[in-house]
Amino acid sequence: MINKLDLVLAGVGGQGTLVAGKLLGRVALKEGLDVRVSEVHGMAQRGGSVITYVRMGPRVHSPVVEPGQADVILAFEQLEALRWAHLLARGGVLLMNESRVVPMSVGMGQARYPEGVADRLQQVGDGRATVRSLDATGLAREAGSEKAVNIVMLGAMAHCLAIGPDIFIEAIADVFAPRLQDLNRKAF
Repeated sequence: MINKLDLVLAGVGGQGTLVAGKLLGRVALKEGLDVRVSEVHGMAQRGGSVITYVRMGPRVHSPVVEPGQADVILAFEQLEALRWAHLLARGGVLLMNESRVVPMSVGMGQARYPEGVADRLQQVGDGRATVRSLDATGLAREAGSEKAVNIVMLGAMAHCLAIGPDIFIEAIADVFAPRLQDLNRKAF
Protein backbone atom coordinates (compact mmCIF):
# COMPACT_ATOMS: atom_id res chain seq x y z
CA MET A 1 0.00 0.00 0.00
CA ILE A 2 1.11 3.56 -0.70
CA ASN A 3 2.27 5.33 2.44
CA LYS A 4 2.03 8.84 0.95
CA LEU A 5 1.90 10.23 -2.57
CA ASP A 6 1.89 13.94 -3.36
CA LEU A 7 1.22 14.80 -6.99
CA VAL A 8 1.16 18.08 -8.89
CA LEU A 9 -0.51 18.42 -12.28
CA ALA A 10 0.52 21.65 -14.02
CA GLY A 11 -0.73 22.95 -17.32
CA VAL A 12 -2.77 25.64 -18.98
CA GLY A 13 -6.51 25.96 -19.39
CA GLY A 14 -7.94 23.30 -21.67
CA GLN A 15 -5.20 20.69 -21.16
CA GLY A 16 -7.20 18.55 -18.77
CA THR A 17 -5.40 18.95 -15.45
CA LEU A 18 -8.72 19.05 -13.61
CA VAL A 19 -9.98 15.86 -15.29
CA ALA A 20 -6.65 14.15 -14.60
CA GLY A 21 -6.95 15.15 -10.94
CA LYS A 22 -10.46 13.72 -10.79
CA LEU A 23 -9.22 10.47 -12.34
CA LEU A 24 -6.35 10.24 -9.84
CA GLY A 25 -8.84 10.81 -7.02
CA ARG A 26 -10.85 7.87 -8.30
CA VAL A 27 -7.67 5.74 -8.53
CA ALA A 28 -6.85 6.55 -4.89
CA LEU A 29 -10.35 5.58 -3.74
CA LYS A 30 -10.12 2.28 -5.66
CA GLU A 31 -6.86 1.62 -3.83
CA GLY A 32 -8.59 2.23 -0.49
CA LEU A 33 -6.63 5.43 0.15
CA ASP A 34 -7.68 8.73 1.61
CA VAL A 35 -7.36 11.47 -1.04
CA ARG A 36 -7.55 15.23 -1.32
CA VAL A 37 -7.73 17.00 -4.69
CA SER A 38 -7.40 20.76 -4.95
CA GLU A 39 -7.03 22.99 -7.95
CA VAL A 40 -6.05 26.56 -8.62
CA HIS A 41 -7.09 28.05 -11.92
CA GLY A 42 -7.01 31.70 -12.75
CA MET A 43 -7.37 32.64 -16.40
CA ALA A 44 -7.82 28.99 -17.38
CA GLN A 45 -10.25 29.69 -20.20
CA ARG A 46 -7.72 32.04 -21.77
CA GLY A 47 -4.82 29.59 -21.65
CA GLY A 48 -3.71 30.65 -18.18
CA SER A 49 -1.85 28.54 -15.66
CA VAL A 50 -3.77 25.73 -13.93
CA ILE A 51 -2.36 23.60 -11.13
CA THR A 52 -4.02 20.61 -9.50
CA TYR A 53 -2.75 19.03 -6.30
CA VAL A 54 -3.53 15.39 -5.53
CA ARG A 55 -2.48 13.96 -2.18
CA MET A 56 -3.16 10.35 -1.28
CA GLY A 57 -2.26 8.00 1.52
CA PRO A 58 -3.79 6.17 4.50
CA ARG A 59 -4.75 9.55 6.00
CA VAL A 60 -4.47 12.95 4.28
CA HIS A 61 -5.26 16.19 6.09
CA SER A 62 -4.30 18.99 3.70
CA PRO A 63 -5.00 19.27 -0.03
CA VAL A 64 -1.98 21.46 -0.85
CA VAL A 65 1.49 20.21 -1.81
CA GLU A 66 4.18 22.41 -0.25
CA PRO A 67 7.47 23.40 -1.97
CA GLY A 68 9.93 20.51 -2.06
CA GLN A 69 7.24 17.91 -1.26
CA ALA A 70 5.87 16.72 -4.64
CA ASP A 71 6.71 13.09 -5.31
CA VAL A 72 5.58 13.53 -8.92
CA ILE A 73 4.99 16.59 -11.09
CA LEU A 74 3.20 16.11 -14.38
CA ALA A 75 3.74 19.21 -16.50
CA PHE A 76 1.48 19.28 -19.53
CA GLU A 77 3.50 22.16 -21.02
CA GLN A 78 7.17 23.28 -20.78
CA LEU A 79 6.75 26.68 -19.15
CA GLU A 80 4.46 25.19 -16.49
CA ALA A 81 7.16 22.62 -15.71
CA LEU A 82 9.61 25.43 -15.07
CA ARG A 83 7.05 27.47 -13.11
CA TRP A 84 6.26 24.65 -10.65
CA ALA A 85 9.58 22.72 -10.45
CA HIS A 86 10.28 24.18 -6.98
CA LEU A 87 7.55 21.87 -5.63
CA LEU A 88 9.55 18.73 -6.56
CA ALA A 89 10.85 16.64 -3.66
CA ARG A 90 14.29 15.09 -3.39
CA GLY A 91 13.97 11.73 -5.14
CA GLY A 92 10.85 12.92 -6.97
CA VAL A 93 9.95 12.62 -10.66
CA LEU A 94 9.05 15.44 -13.03
CA LEU A 95 7.51 14.36 -16.33
CA MET A 96 7.17 17.15 -18.89
CA ASN A 97 5.28 17.26 -22.16
CA GLU A 98 7.62 18.69 -24.81
CA SER A 99 4.80 20.85 -26.15
CA ARG A 100 4.74 24.62 -25.79
CA VAL A 101 1.65 26.73 -25.30
CA VAL A 102 2.61 30.31 -26.07
CA PRO A 103 1.25 32.70 -23.41
CA MET A 104 -0.62 35.79 -24.53
CA SER A 105 2.24 38.06 -23.40
CA VAL A 106 4.66 36.17 -25.66
CA GLY A 107 2.21 36.16 -28.57
CA MET A 108 1.85 39.94 -28.25
CA GLY A 109 5.62 40.44 -28.16
CA GLN A 110 5.67 41.68 -24.56
CA ALA A 111 7.74 38.74 -23.29
CA ARG A 112 9.87 35.89 -24.61
CA TYR A 113 9.29 32.20 -24.14
CA PRO A 114 12.28 30.80 -22.19
CA GLU A 115 14.75 28.74 -24.18
CA GLY A 116 16.34 25.52 -22.97
CA VAL A 117 13.57 24.60 -20.53
CA ALA A 118 14.55 20.91 -20.48
CA ASP A 119 18.19 21.80 -19.70
CA ARG A 120 17.13 24.21 -16.96
CA LEU A 121 14.93 21.51 -15.43
CA GLN A 122 17.83 19.03 -15.45
CA GLN A 123 19.74 21.60 -13.38
CA VAL A 124 16.79 21.82 -10.97
CA GLY A 125 16.85 18.02 -10.67
CA ASP A 126 20.66 18.06 -10.38
CA GLY A 127 20.87 14.41 -9.38
CA ARG A 128 18.32 14.83 -6.59
CA ALA A 129 15.30 14.13 -8.79
CA THR A 130 14.41 12.50 -12.11
CA VAL A 131 13.38 14.82 -14.93
CA ARG A 132 12.04 13.34 -18.18
CA SER A 133 10.33 14.83 -21.21
CA LEU A 134 8.04 13.14 -23.68
CA ASP A 135 6.01 14.07 -26.74
CA ALA A 136 2.67 13.58 -25.00
CA THR A 137 0.90 15.75 -27.57
CA GLY A 138 2.12 13.52 -30.42
CA LEU A 139 1.19 10.37 -28.54
CA ALA A 140 -2.28 11.77 -27.79
CA ARG A 141 -2.69 12.60 -31.48
CA GLU A 142 -1.74 9.00 -32.35
CA ALA A 143 -4.35 7.76 -29.86
CA GLY A 144 -7.00 9.83 -31.63
CA SER A 145 -7.13 13.29 -30.05
CA GLU A 146 -4.67 15.91 -28.80
CA LYS A 147 -7.12 16.47 -25.96
CA ALA A 148 -5.92 13.18 -24.44
CA VAL A 149 -2.54 14.69 -23.43
CA ASN A 150 -3.60 14.43 -19.79
CA ILE A 151 -4.22 10.70 -20.04
CA VAL A 152 -0.94 10.11 -21.92
CA MET A 153 0.84 11.88 -19.07
CA LEU A 154 -0.98 9.72 -16.50
CA GLY A 155 0.07 6.62 -18.45
CA ALA A 156 3.71 7.73 -18.33
CA MET A 157 3.42 8.44 -14.62
CA ALA A 158 1.84 5.04 -13.93
CA HIS A 159 5.24 3.45 -14.65
CA CYS A 160 6.61 5.29 -11.60
CA LEU A 161 3.90 4.22 -9.15
CA ALA A 162 3.06 1.13 -7.15
CA ILE A 163 -0.48 1.18 -8.55
CA GLY A 164 -1.36 -1.32 -11.27
CA PRO A 165 -2.51 -0.05 -14.67
CA ASP A 166 -5.78 -1.97 -14.31
CA ILE A 167 -6.84 0.45 -11.55
CA PHE A 168 -6.30 3.37 -13.94
CA ILE A 169 -8.31 1.60 -16.67
CA GLU A 170 -11.18 1.07 -14.20
CA ALA A 171 -11.02 4.74 -13.23
CA ILE A 172 -11.13 5.77 -16.91
CA ALA A 173 -14.37 3.78 -17.22
CA ASP A 174 -15.76 5.60 -14.16
CA VAL A 175 -14.74 9.12 -15.20
CA PHE A 176 -15.32 9.22 -18.96
CA ALA A 177 -18.53 8.85 -20.95
CA PRO A 178 -18.71 5.52 -22.82
CA ARG A 179 -18.00 7.19 -26.18
CA LEU A 180 -14.64 8.52 -24.83
CA GLN A 181 -13.43 5.43 -22.99
CA ASP A 182 -11.68 3.66 -25.88
CA LEU A 183 -9.77 6.81 -26.85
CA ASN A 184 -8.63 7.36 -23.28
CA ARG A 185 -7.66 3.73 -22.72
CA LYS A 186 -5.55 3.92 -25.87
CA ALA A 187 -3.99 7.21 -24.73
CA PHE A 188 -3.18 5.67 -21.33
